[in-house]
Amino acid sequence: MKQRWIKIVALFLCAGTFHSCQDPTPDPELPIDPEVPEDPIVPVPEAEYFIGTDLSSLPEIEAAGTIFYNTEGQLVDAVSLLKSMGMNTIRLRLWVDPQDEHSGLAEVKAFAERLRSARLKLWLSVHYSDTWADPGKQVIPAAWQGLSFPSLKDSVASYTQRVAQTLQPDIIQLGNEINSGLLHPQGDRNAQPEQFLELLIRATQAVRETTPEARIMLHYAGIAGADAFFDEVAEVDYDQIGLSYYPRWHGKDLADLKTTLRRLSERHEKEVLIAETAYPFTLDWADWTNNLVGLEEQVILPSYPASPQGQQDFISVIQSITTREVALGRGFCYWGAELVAWRGPEATDGSPWENQALFDFEHRALPVLDAIELPQ
Repeated sequence: MKQRWIKIVALFLCAGTFHSCQDPTPDPELPIDPEVPEDPIVPVPEAEYFIGTDLSSLPEIEAAGTIFYNTEGQLVDAVSLLKSMGMNTIRLRLWVDPQDEHSGLAEVKAFAERLRSARLKLWLSVHYSDTWADPGKQVIPAAWQGLSFPSLKDSVASYTQRVAQTLQPDIIQLGNEINSGLLHPQGDRNAQPEQFLELLIRATQAVRETTPEARIMLHYAGIAGADAFFDEVAEVDYDQIGLSYYPRWHGKDLADLKTTLRRLSERHEKEVLIAETAYPFTLDWADWTNNLVGLEEQVILPSYPASPQGQQDFISVIQSITTREVALGRGFCYWGAELVAWRGPEATDGSPWENQALFDFEHRALPVLDAIELPQ
């Protein structure tokens, strides 16, 4: 009797859940595979590096008849040589309306086409001035002087759109060493901080509307004060932090440089690059123009003497920091590779950088180029 009741109960339960007992089709709300699926693999985009040099004066230097040689003393095209040695990017400055054609839009456009033909990336340094812009000098272009602030913003936007569309840069640096702001007095960072930000915001909007694929860089000179500066521009839509680093002016502690780059990139989640750096291969001179670095106290001793080897070792460290030791480090730009004493050995208006160029006093490529290595 007990076994009979067990059979009856079992039949009743099965009848009440006929679908479950008879239909092998699984419940659609239950997973077909009882194993827990693995998390999908999200591909990490490959980092893009920018290893290069500023060659803004090369058209003027070449026009003067200057020629360059490789390490074996063979005549070479400077651009082709630098690419063959591992560089993939050339930085060019742009002035609004310079006194001569140099660094104006026409010259920069022609040079940019040459770089494109060589399959090099273009890093455009927009000075928003008719001449040099730096922490101590941000002179408003002559054509924009006297404009109301709304009109100045419109001029910045239209100019930025025009140059971005014309030149199609891979990196567009909005202003040069803008520690104190740009377009003084209206864009003075200290006296008119809100207007300074408004000008940057209008410029970045112009780039996004015209060349959205271009990386936007903000450029600060040095290490001291960099944290405060990039905190202040946090609301600006940009992609890269660029720092100038010259031991003479910005300190001789390379560990401090690395720490600063790490801190800035992590805090602001931005790519970081050394936008300008240089180092002497000698303290001698090749013309009668005073050099900017000419004393032993201005270099890092004893680790990096002013010698070809010291120059090479310094750049090796800069490259390591900006491509391997900082997670968002994306490279560096050497300043003045081409700035040999092209105006002659007795020129008093020649090059103050010839002892920091990437070519020696005979215009032969220096060993430092062997240190250049594009990350794979």
